[in-house]
Amino acid sequence: MKLIRFGNAGKEKPGIELNNGERLDVSGFGEDFDESFFGSNGIDRLESWIEVQTEELPNVDLETRLGPPIKRPSKIVCVGLNYAKHAEESGMELPKEPVLFFKATSAIVGPNDDVVIPKGSKKTDWEVELGVVIGQKASYVEEVDAMNHVAGYVLHNDYSEREFQLEKEGQWVKGKSCDTFAPIGPYVVSRDEIADPHDLDLWLTLNGETMQHSNTSDLVFNIPQLVSYISQYMTLLPGDIISTGTPFGVGLGFDPPKYLKAGDVVELGIKGLGTSKQLAKAYK
Repeated sequence: MKLIRFGNAGKEKPGIELNNGERLDVSGFGEDFDESFFGSNGIDRLESWIEVQTEELPNVDLETRLGPPIKRPSKIVCVGLNYAKHAEESGMELPKEPVLFFKATSAIVGPNDDVVIPKGSKKTDWEVELGVVIGQKASYVEEVDAMNHVAGYVLHNDYSEREFQLEKEGQWVKGKSCDTFAPIGPYVVSRDEIADPHDLDLWLTLNGETMQHSNTSDLVFNIPQLVSYISQYMTLLPGDIISTGTPFGVGLGFDPPKYLKAGDVVELGIKGLGTSKQLAKAYK
């Protein structure tokens, strides 16, 4: 199942996208796609509800804005240097344990919303990433049980301001949490629809030129390892996102580096998880 949320920002309604691309309004189900939904086996309950509907579900116009497919998760936990070739281009050794940082949920926007280059920014960068959506509360989970806590997957562009992240004292979170720096979607894809999340092509283009093109097989730490590891240090709640890291090809890795400027168009996608597109605009 593919979960979408559609409508004006802050007033999104829940829906689904069918395999033929048709979008249906499921607001009659009475729940949004939030912590409560994911934590109460919401995807299976929604599927059962749809099967017994006697009235035709309303169509959603394909021109309608798509919002974030998850309503404000409690946290986005990001994993740094989790692709071998990306660590190499960054001039850093492969980590012995996952490198973790947070991204503020206030950065979340819809998949095709504009990305705003922050005030004073000179080094805004892109990062296509596979997001793992938690479906069951996870605390001190063993790797063998980790996938039972996964509801599905989502496309995420982990925008980063490299000066804020790397050249100012403190945590990476400063360069990761600017408004609009977490476009997610177009949809959450339920776990059963992705045969192998460790064999997914992912890509990103800048103004039509390919910057990133890799496969999740290059992950240093796989999904069960990440869910288990993170759950040793914090409780993962339903709807939370683990952003699993980005492959090589970020702007920082070029010589000289390439960074976003107003008017640039970023497009990205992951096999089975759809595509998204952001227009870069200057802060006003």
